Parts: sequence; structure tokens; C-alpha cells
Amino acid sequence: MSNAQYLYLNSRDEFYRVDVSKIVFFESDGNYTGIVLNNTMKGNVCVNLAQMQQILNDSLKERACVFARVGKRHIINLKYVYHIAITRQKLVLSDGENFEYHLNVSKDALKKLRDVYVSGLASSLEKSLDK
Repeated sequence: MSNAQYLYLNSRDEFYRVDVSKIVFFESDGNYTGIVLNNTMKGNVCVNLAQMQQILNDSLKERACVFARVGKRHIINLKYVYHIAITRQKLVLSDGENFEYHLNVSKDALKKLRDVYVSGLASSLEKSLDK
């Protein structure tokens, strides 16, 4: 038995059932949000990015922490972050084998994202040294 968790997105004309672990990122397009999966499949739902963020929080509860809003246009799956290039304003999301997506993201948003990882690494190191 698989312990996949699914996100159900329903609108007037369309329905998506998406394995949460396969979502790489969401991208805003006005009143629509694009969904990009790790198998390169894509979809669009008629909700804005703020609404999508709320749907993730409501549906996934504590497991929603794997997703982070990065800038005005993206919600990303943190497990796919591969490279943060602040000066070039580029974020690369990849599984290291099958795909890579290059996103344009503001410098401020990339700095905040980097700081999340750096502070997380520092606190993990401190915890392991305390043992």
C-alpha cells in the first residue's frame, strides 16, 4: 500500500487529483495557478496563488510546511531546491536526475529562501553537537 497524500483541486469545469510528493511548484498567472509535477505534467486551476496557499494549508495541515511561497509568483516544494543564484535571480528546482526547472525570482525572495536553509543547517549542526 502506498502512503501517498493527494491534493484534490475542483473547479466548475475541471478536477485534479495530485500526489503531493510529485508537485515541484505552483506558478501564478493572474487568477489562475499553474501546477508543475516532477514527471513534467502540468495543469491550471482557476484560483490565484494566495488561494492556492490557503488550500495547501487547509488540505495538508502540518505537511504543508514542505511548500514555501517564494516571491509573488511561486510556491515551491522545498525538497526540490537545487540551486539558488541570488545575483542572477534564478532558482533551480530539480530531482538531480530527471528534470530541472529554472525560475526567475526576486533577489529578496531568494535571500530569504537561502537563509531558511542556512539557519536550518546551523540549527541541525548545533543539535547534533549537543548529543
